[in-house]
Amino acid sequence: MSNEAGQLPGTDVFTAGPPGAGHGYVPAPSTGTDDIEGSEDERPPRRRRRPVVLVTAALVVLAAGGGAVGLLGRDDDSASGAATTRTATATVTRTDLVQTQRVDGTLGYDGRYTVAGTGRSMVTWLPDVGDTLERGDRAYAVEGISVPLFYGGTPLFRELSSGVADGPDVRVLKRNLKKLGHGDELADDDHYSPGTADAVRRWQDALGREETGTVSPGDALVEPGPVRVTETLGIIGAPAEGPLLTLSGTERIVTVDMPVAQQQLARKGATVRIELPGGASTEGEVTRVGTVARAPQSGDRSENAAGDTATRDATIAVRVTLSRPGDVGALDGAPVSVDFTSDRREDVLAVPVPALLALAEGGYAVETPGGRLVPVRLGAFAQGKVEVSGSGLAEGMRVEVPRT
Repeated sequence: MSNEAGQLPGTDVFTAGPPGAGHGYVPAPSTGTDDIEGSEDERPPRRRRRPVVLVTAALVVLAAGGGAVGLLGRDDDSASGAATTRTATATVTRTDLVQTQRVDGTLGYDGRYTVAGTGRSMVTWLPDVGDTLERGDRAYAVEGISVPLFYGGTPLFRELSSGVADGPDVRVLKRNLKKLGHGDELADDDHYSPGTADAVRRWQDALGREETGTVSPGDALVEPGPVRVTETLGIIGAPAEGPLLTLSGTERIVTVDMPVAQQQLARKGATVRIELPGGASTEGEVTRVGTVARAPQSGDRSENAAGDTATRDATIAVRVTLSRPGDVGALDGAPVSVDFTSDRREDVLAVPVPALLALAEGGYAVETPGGRLVPVRLGAFAQGKVEVSGSGLAEGMRVEVPRT
């Protein structure tokens, strides 16, 4: 998005003094770029060789980082006693500029499940917080009998035996028996066949249970996949009633409460950068974007101009799956910052922001080491650089910047 006038939108230009006052070369803030080279010697300010006054521009707020970078100009008039200045040069590069917006998020695990007991039998074993459970693992035990974990989307909500009506819970049972090696011959269907009863007996024998061929609710815990124990709620020696465990999935994710005003940033499949506590960073992918806005607490309301009640700061839930889960270690519930791409400019010419010179008559320029001013039009700002265009620019040319 080029600014044809050569000036940043919403930015004023201020003179540093009347023409001829002389104020030398003012160092700009460091941009952290690696393509700046310094000259060998100090140079005194040059005298004006053209009827152009270079002035200091206002601070420009960069949307990419939310920071401010000063655009600093130079006046070629030298006042008596003006300090000498060091200069450096930078290369005009062809690159991609990515603008981002930062939103707060929370690092954790996918999903949250509460396990409730189904009978009055005594709890005799519970897992530890942090344990990971997979198919067939003991989730808890009652009266010394293990209750294993099954994978599926339908719990075992009724008694299953020969003659029971077909249903999705039967399919869940048969799939898990087959995966655990107790029913290789079982069909993938909803029917409780005699072969299903035989597989159930083999499974019951492996668990040390009575071999009845019948499965009751509570004989196995059904969850979507592997789980992680986040809290133990039951008490060993107490009845297996009420909540026993709180579980989560094992996939590492970041959850973001995205302000509705910024929801266009969250695009499913988009790659984001995640800054972790301590300053390290990793990447993730947006895998879920909510469609229902959630209002903040009921006390945080205001009246809009039309007099209707409006909810401020409504958000939508966004889930980001980590591309490299190992980068986050054992962190859980930690606050993180997520950078979403707001704009991307590909294959453009760019220079470090401090290379810009603001002209008194409007617009901007860059200066070559030989003292030639090249007018430029400005585009996107990102990563300490600015997109520039103009007939006098070429990839690889050198431009002057203040030495930091």
